[in-house]
Amino acid sequence: MEKKNIVLIGMPASGKSTVGVILAKILGMDFCDTDILIQQREGLTLNRIIEKRGVDAFLECEERALLSLNVSNTVIATGGSAIYSQKGMSHLKRSSHVIYLKVPKEEIFKRISDIKERGVVLFDSQSLDDMYLERIGLYEKYADITLKEEGCSIEDTVQAIVAQI
Repeated sequence: MEKKNIVLIGMPASGKSTVGVILAKILGMDFCDTDILIQQREGLTLNRIIEKRGVDAFLECEERALLSLNVSNTVIATGGSAIYSQKGMSHLKRSSHVIYLKVPKEEIFKRISDIKERGVVLFDSQSLDDMYLERIGLYEKYADITLKEEGCSIEDTVQAIVAQI
């Protein structure tokens, strides 16, 4: 099957949504942000879903959202925790180039000012450092392309993706 979509994965605050919107404009593609899709489907913000229902229920909502995507010619920005769903990521990989936006840990920690408001998935007693270390291997596992964003502007990142696709 020809890969007709581009999926962006990476840590929370790695720029997936921002890069995705610009990339979609440049390439003449549609854009989908799975975090927004979840909020629309559930009628709650991500942080409220986690607060009210818990992390496991949120991850189930996220997996349902990923599995529901049946799109073509679309740039898809996933939530940082999408990689916890093997089924969801396998579904996306069938029709998409998966690009990991790799940002250094120190930069991510600077960008994540209020982790609770962002609706970031942290398991019980998990620190940001633990989360970062755990997720790196999963992002690398699913990525077709890894883009190191250290010292890159949004435009640099977009141009690097265009050059590789």
